[in-house]
Formats: sequence, C-alpha cells, structure tokens
Amino acid sequence: MTKMTWNALISDRRFGLEHYEQKQTNRTDFQRDYDRLIFSAPFRRLQNKTQVFPLPGRIFVHNRLTHSLEVSCIGRSLGTEIGRYIKEREPDLWFDYADIGAIVSAACIAHDMGNPPFGHAGERAITAYFTEGKGARWEQQVRDEGGRWEDFSAFEGNANTLRLLTHAFQGRREGGFALTYSTLASITKYPYTSVFSGGKQKFGFFATEENSYKKIADHLEIMQLSAPGEPLRFARHPLVFLVEAADDICYQIMDLEDAFKLKILTLSEVKELLLAFLSPSEREHALQIEKRVTDINERVAYYRSCAIGALVHAVVDTFKRYEDEILAGTHEKSLIQSMDAPIREAYRQAREVAFDKIYFAKEVLDIEFAGFRIFGFILDTLINAQINPEKAYSKLWFARIPEQYDMYRPKLYEKIQSALDYISGMTDVYALDLYRKFTGMSLPAI
Repeated sequence: MTKMTWNALISDRRFGLEHYEQKQTNRTDFQRDYDRLIFSAPFRRLQNKTQVFPLPGRIFVHNRLTHSLEVSCIGRSLGTEIGRYIKEREPDLWFDYADIGAIVSAACIAHDMGNPPFGHAGERAITAYFTEGKGARWEQQVRDEGGRWEDFSAFEGNANTLRLLTHAFQGRREGGFALTYSTLASITKYPYTSVFSGGKQKFGFFATEENSYKKIADHLEIMQLSAPGEPLRFARHPLVFLVEAADDICYQIMDLEDAFKLKILTLSEVKELLLAFLSPSEREHALQIEKRVTDINERVAYYRSCAIGALVHAVVDTFKRYEDEILAGTHEKSLIQSMDAPIREAYRQAREVAFDKIYFAKEVLDIEFAGFRIFGFILDTLINAQINPEKAYSKLWFARIPEQYDMYRPKLYEKIQSALDYISGMTDVYALDLYRKFTGMSLPAI
C-alpha cells in the first residue's frame, strides 16, 4: 500500500461491538461518539483539572473542560471544511462531508481525558517518580516479568486516553466507551509504542493497548511503518493532523488571553502578538473595528477571534497542500509547522513569549511542585499496598478505591498500571484532598 484511502479511513465500526447489530437513530454514529463523550463522567471531571494556570479564584481561567470544548469547536470547523473539500472532489465516497467534522470534533472532546491532575505538570511528576524518584527501584523487576518499563518512565497522557476509552475496566462493558474506529484513530496523536518515545513522553498506546490499536489500524488500512516482529509503529490517521492543529491553536491563543487576565502580559503585548497573525489588510480592518470596542477584555477577545480565524484558514489550506503526503504517511511535521512563513513566524513568537512569561510563571511552577509531592506519595503508597495487600494500611487504601480498579493483579507492571489508572481519573481537588487525609494534614471533623 502506497497511499491510504478516505473510504477505508472513515468507518463507523464500533470498538468492542464489532459483532453487534447497530440500532438506527436520528444521529450518525460519529455524532453519537460526541454525545457519549460529553455525557461521560471522565469528561465532566475535566472541569476540575488544570490546563496551565491554577484553577480559578476570583479570576476565571481555562481548565481542561473549557479547553476541550474550545478545541472541539475549532476541530469541527477544520473537519467540516476538509470534509467538504474531499466530497466535492470524490462525491462517491460513502460518508457525508459533515461526518469528518463530527469525527474531529469528538476526537477533540476526548483528547485530554486521559491526562492526570495538574496538567502537564502531572505527567512530568509521574515520569520523574519512575526515573528519579522511589519508583526507579521497580524497573528491573518489571523488565524481568516481561513488562514494558518505558510505559511508565515516559508516562504519556495521550496513551492513557486510548486506554481509558478502550479498556474494559472491572464492571464495565467490552470495548470501554465503544467508540467508532475512526474517532479512536483520530485521537491517537503518536501511533507507536513507548519504545519509540526516546524518553520524551510521546507515544500513543501502552503495551496493553497495542493489539487494540493494531485491530483499529488494520481495519482502517492505516499504514504500518514497523517491520513484522518489531514494536508497532503506524502512520498517523489523517484526521489526527486536524485534531492536533485545533489543540495547538487553542492552547497557544487562549493561554495568551488567560495571561492577560492574570496580568502576566500587558494589553499592548497581547495585541501585538495576536494581530501578528493577520495580513496587513486584515490588520488594518481589525484596528478599525477595535475603535468601536471600549471594554479592554472585549478588545482582547476580539484580537483572539481574529487570530483564531486566520489560523483556521491557514490550517485548512496547509492540509489541502500536503494531503497527498499525509495519505502516503510521509508528512512528519504538524500542520502548524507546515504553514506559510508569515503566520508560522507569528505562532513561533507567541509560543516563545508563552514559554518565557507564562509556562514558567510562579503560579504555574507552584502547581508543578505540588504535583511532584502529591503523585510521589500516592504512587509509592498505593503500589506498596498492592505488593503487600495483607497489611492494615493497604486495606485502608483499597476500601477507598472504586471497584473498577483492580488492586489484586499478579504482575508488578499490572499493579503499577492499576495505580496510574486510579490517579489519572482524579481531579486536582480530589488528589490534594486524598494526599492531605492520608498524610494526616487534614482530618475529619469530630
């Protein structure tokens, strides 16, 4: 196979329900994916998970839930435009152009559902526990048992999302969320195992989900890039590029707006960064519109909408330009990295400012410090509890853990994975509260 095909890539087959007859509804299967995710408990918990800044006090900033909703809106726009373009060129394809928008929108809603508390700081804290902390002592035993240590030493929220959506936890139905193959493939940003991550937290599935993703990829006829017998590595599903671009647009642009609200960036700084995405004529038009808006926050919101509009247009054009390479599995850059130079340079400048002034702001670093302490304690005590289940302290732990998480699995790899499953499902507040109670910092009222 030299090129993937849209007819194979878009499939409404449901993971775990392959042999069941699907009921007919007034919604497409891809719309049902979106609705199923929106009404799920893991999605609701995103409202209490950090995006970048600490969760709101008197000033509201983005959390994982609001971020995911915004990414989904951008993703739907991108997918619908690309779907229309594909269907105009190939009208005999079995799906409707709006299906592409629905798939991308659903994948965007789900893309952060496997992330642990405290944002990306949580991922780094988990990785540090297994590479620099007490968890490093278990590496040899995991490897001796045949487990893949890299799944933990480079813990990746993207891989955990695929696990959350496909794994049949105790008491849950086969296939997890039973989403369509195309939606699941569109979520998998890095379609390869942790062996290829190079310790950089970039991989798409744990060893436990390797066969699941292979089944999805084989059905969709996604190119397998690894040789037989090697750890699995696939080309990206083309819609992954749109999901990634929607995420890149939202976190970069919305982080600037949040930074302004928190007085980390000034109005002039945000204005210059956001209007840099516009062409000279678009910028001139924006400056005329700006004169009608006197509220400062509304001005920033207007600059933000202009920048997002320009980026959406550029991403659509870029996807069209590189579609053949994407379908051939040879396009390695993101769509943001592949845009024309002027708008790509504006994105680079915004990203540079974000790293210099936002991601290392005191409030953000404080979250990271908290994550290292909390995750180190919870992981260490919970893994030890599974190794020594007969102890009274272990029984206290297990009495608190929902039944869906199996705390009595035989191998150490499986015990560590159960601990990570439990922690990843926590909200920031729950993780902090649990830490305080088990360390005696917070006691029930008497």
